[in-house]
Parts: sequence; structure tokens; C-alpha cells
Amino acid sequence: QEQLVESGGGLVQAGDSLRLSCTASGQSYAMGWFRQVPGKEREFVARVEWSGGVTSYTDSVKGRFTISRDKPKNTVYLQMGSLKPEDTAVYYCAVDHRGRTAMRPDVGASYDTWGQGTQVTVSS
Repeated sequence: QEQLVESGGGLVQAGDSLRLSCTASGQSYAMGWFRQVPGKEREFVARVEWSGGVTSYTDSVKGRFTISRDKPKNTVYLQMGSLKPEDTAVYYCAVDHRGRTAMRPDVGASYDTWGQGTQVTVSS
């Protein structure tokens, strides 16, 4: 069974940067990041296609977050900059093996496997 190993969360101040990592056990069609605050639905953050590196972001993080992948390491990164208190959430990485994110990168059901989540807390 595939496993995703996430790391990089923590407590930072507003304006700081943080990098999340997620390593998969194999290659994929695409990988993405979502985040969730208690009591709210899981929210799409970013997604990258494994082959061509095409990326997509939710509007609230454009210009501040960058998603990238290291193909030999089967690892996806989320570089987060200019962090705001509203970025506080548990961040989850996810893998798409079947190409469903090509149509709907922002829908959780398009992904096949999820990581355990890593907490990001941004203080004001």
C-alpha cells in the first residue's frame, strides 16, 4: 500500500516562510496539497503534474506559495512565503495516479492517496 510521508510543518510568525515536503513510494500523474481548519472543509492549495511540471494554485496563495517536484526523489514541495495567520491549518499532500486531476485539480476525490497531515501555525 502506498504511503506518503510529509514533513516541514511548524510554528512561524506572520511574514515568515516555511517549506513542506511529501515523499511518495512511487511515481504519479500529479501530486497536490490541501489544507484543513477544524470545522471547515478541506481546501485545495496547489497541484503539480509529475511529467511536465504544470502547476495550479488556489487564488489566496498565488504569488506566495510555490509547488515543485523532485522526480528522482518522488518528492513534492510546497514553499510557502509571506505567511499569514489565515494560512494556519493542517496541510495534507495527495497523489493522483489516474489523471483525474487534469480535469478537476481542486477536488479531493480526484486524488487516490493522502498523507497524514502536518500542522502549520502562523502567529500574528
